[in-house]
Amino acid sequence: MPRLLLVIPFILLFASVLVGGHWYLVQRLVFDAALPPATERVLMWAIVACAVTLILQPIGERTLRPPLARVIAWPASLWMGLFFYLFLLVAFTDALLFFGALFGPETVYAADSATPGASNLGGLRAAAVLAVALVFVALGMRGWRRGPKLQQLDVFLPRWPAALDGFRIAQISDIHIGPLLDRRFARELTERVNALDADLIAVTGDLVDGSLSKLRDEVEPFGALRARQGVFFVTGNHDHYSGANDWSGRMQELGMRVLRNQRVTLEQDGSRFELAGVDDHRSGYETFGGEDLDAALAGLPLADAPDRAVILLAHDPTTFKKASRMGVDLQLSGHTHGGQIWPFGYFVRLAVPFVAGLYRRGDAQVYVSCGTGFWGPPMRLGAPAEITEIRIRSGEQPDTAPTPQSTPAGESR
Repeated sequence: MPRLLLVIPFILLFASVLVGGHWYLVQRLVFDAALPPATERVLMWAIVACAVTLILQPIGERTLRPPLARVIAWPASLWMGLFFYLFLLVAFTDALLFFGALFGPETVYAADSATPGASNLGGLRAAAVLAVALVFVALGMRGWRRGPKLQQLDVFLPRWPAALDGFRIAQISDIHIGPLLDRRFARELTERVNALDADLIAVTGDLVDGSLSKLRDEVEPFGALRARQGVFFVTGNHDHYSGANDWSGRMQELGMRVLRNQRVTLEQDGSRFELAGVDDHRSGYETFGGEDLDAALAGLPLADAPDRAVILLAHDPTTFKKASRMGVDLQLSGHTHGGQIWPFGYFVRLAVPFVAGLYRRGDAQVYVSCGTGFWGPPMRLGAPAEITEIRIRSGEQPDTAPTPQSTPAGESR
């Protein structure tokens, strides 16, 4: 019942946005364009059909095997990206026309207006909006087709053992194996990560979109991930939507160490550090209970090693608000995708203050990955997918080194 109470408002909100948003596009791009009646009907029903794919896609994801589910997922995902840009551009041009009417000569674009040239303006506006939106979609798809880039950075930690200076962590996050990304992508990603020969591999959540029964074989290649200290996994919100308990068991089968509000002590070259991991806080509706930083960091600082460094794996970067006050030196997160497609990152920033890159609060730092896969539209624009190689350095950051940003690193790099 508690889960149902959470789902119902989401469904109502989704239905309102779906119907209202598509009706808005039909009104502005079809009715206001003064098209011939036959063309108007075709375009209107085409937009309705695209809207229906957005309803069918999650149903197909949960009921069909991946090959069949992708028949629905591809058009739905492409429409999701095109809809986003069409909606933004229509709203932007509406704003321009509104303020133009307020501060300049009256501007009329409605198709039923008697003003000479009004219908032409509506048609021109619709054609221009569609053309620009298609350009954005093409650029976003090209950005994804380039694949995840290798993002390398040094992070300086004063409490990091000198003997482990240069310790390398390979981070992958937000892979989203499921509706569109499959076993082949998992295999290629595994090969690239293994080629880094990292000391530790961190998988910071949202590995899958779909149930274990549908995607068990799709994630098989991740069983080949190798690092000297091992491969560690924490759950993300999509892992919980897909059944985090089942997927945690599957990750253990593949050789990953799953940290669910837990901590381990790792040793290398005679030096030690603490590695902790928490469940995503959106998992609270499940029986496990959600994020529990207190449990993961219980007993810190250690009585016999009060200055031992602590690294935290947490899917959502908002965890850093609390973790930065609890003695964590470095947190590795994902979740935001860096916005994934411009200008969505600006909307993400309204909810999450840490969008992409490296941030500092006091002595603590958090690195937020732009993600390795994608969710929704198979597009990347302004926030390229990444495989992150983090080299941890011992000591204070030199004055000549770039300072961790208090604004998204995507704006400064």
